[in-house]
Amino acid sequence: MKNILLLNGPNLNRLGKREPEIYGRETLQDLEKRIIAKGEEWGASVRAFQSNHEGELIDRIHLAADEKMDGIIFNPGAFTHYSYALRDAVASVPVPVIEVHISNIHSREPFREHSVIAPVAAGQIAGLGVIGYELALQAIIHIQGKGETND
Repeated sequence: MKNILLLNGPNLNRLGKREPEIYGRETLQDLEKRIIAKGEEWGASVRAFQSNHEGELIDRIHLAADEKMDGIIFNPGAFTHYSYALRDAVASVPVPVIEVHISNIHSREPFREHSVIAPVAAGQIAGLGVIGYELALQAIIHIQGKGETND
């Protein structure tokens, strides 16, 4: 069984309430339950963590490496655009990271178009809504040699 960290950054605890026209009405708890259930269905154990604090996110990335996690699904929120500390944390671990964004960061305000995380991530999924998290889970399972999921 693969062990995967579902990591969400600042303001994602406000899913379902914050700008639902952009981010949808699904809550973070709903999203976590769905990804945990998909993980079980696809042979992966998913642990979820959210923080509005950069240092806590960095600590979780480091811990994922120390615990030999098989991958990280990471929505860094606004830290995407300027947190070199998170970028360096991702670069420092031998764990594949898939960066996920609910909205299409490349078609929004100019400051959102650039990700400092993307160059050190295994991939990026943006603009597909919360299904992007499922696609990231599937990608990590595939990257880690589990093969294709049949869903």
